[in-house]
Amino acid sequence: MVVHLPLFIYLFKEPIVKGSILGNHYKVEAFLGEGGFGIVAKCRDTKTNQAVAIKVNRNHPDTLQQAKLEIFILEQLRRLDPDAANIVKWNGFFHDGERVCLNFEILDQCLWDYIRDRKNQGLPISEVRPILHQLTNALSHLGSVGIVHADLKSRNIMVVNRHESPIKVKLIDFGLACPASAVMPVDRVGTVGYSAPEVMLGLPYNEAADMWSLGLVAVELGTGVPLYPGRNYYDTQGQPLDHVLDSGVYTEDYFIEDNYNQQRWTFKTDQQFQCETGYESLETRYIKLTRSRWLSLPEPGSVEGFFLLEGSFSFPLLLNACS
Repeated sequence: MVVHLPLFIYLFKEPIVKGSILGNHYKVEAFLGEGGFGIVAKCRDTKTNQAVAIKVNRNHPDTLQQAKLEIFILEQLRRLDPDAANIVKWNGFFHDGERVCLNFEILDQCLWDYIRDRKNQGLPISEVRPILHQLTNALSHLGSVGIVHADLKSRNIMVVNRHESPIKVKLIDFGLACPASAVMPVDRVGTVGYSAPEVMLGLPYNEAADMWSLGLVAVELGTGVPLYPGRNYYDTQGQPLDHVLDSGVYTEDYFIEDNYNQQRWTFKTDQQFQCETGYESLETRYIKLTRSRWLSLPEPGSVEGFFLLEGSFSFPLLLNACS
């Protein structure tokens, strides 16, 4: 019989399992997530009996360097009140052997799972409005200390307690965050489907990139599905202006320059992109926006405005309803 073990078992020289002790007094009770960096475990502080979330970075030079950068960002964020700023509370870090472990408050459920629990039907405006208000508040506080989150998405937003009303959320995972003054355009960060155009194309970016990502989260909140569910940046591209494309580090990955046309840069066809990269782009969108045939506008605060149009969801009113 073949026994399939979780990926995190293989990420460390000494496997971490339920019951393992980290940093001498943090007992592993459950695993909350995993990734290339390592794992996030729910642990019990045996000294205080308090439950915490421990991010355990695997012992790899690149991962350890990234952990140091995250600690630097978290130190900057200590100037903020985590509750007032709607960001996760960081309790510091410790070493477990050669592993760097970050200690955070334990939160209930990520927004991605919260939406999935609603059968992907989307949330009512009565919930969307306070969530967006809190997230704009979080980004405002990050901007006040000059930090770009750079990976805002529903999986990096936590519901503090799903049973409380009104719902409260906090922003988590500052593993890709950086000072706005230190942004390197060549570093394409974030997650496909949430990244701003300037990030995808390798242009200079700042805190505004987080606002783009927040807009996509807003659509996801209202409809229950991502606006851009593709697997490659090619799936989320539009047609920016030529002068924008002229400065992009990655423009030629997706566009062809033709100086004889009025519009010099042309988006590569599916066939051209597949021939060059081997990636087959498929139509995977649940939502298609349209400029025509709008239905009447509902009153602000109404849960109407999400309507079926020729088999696709039209989404014209979210920001109006949330204002």
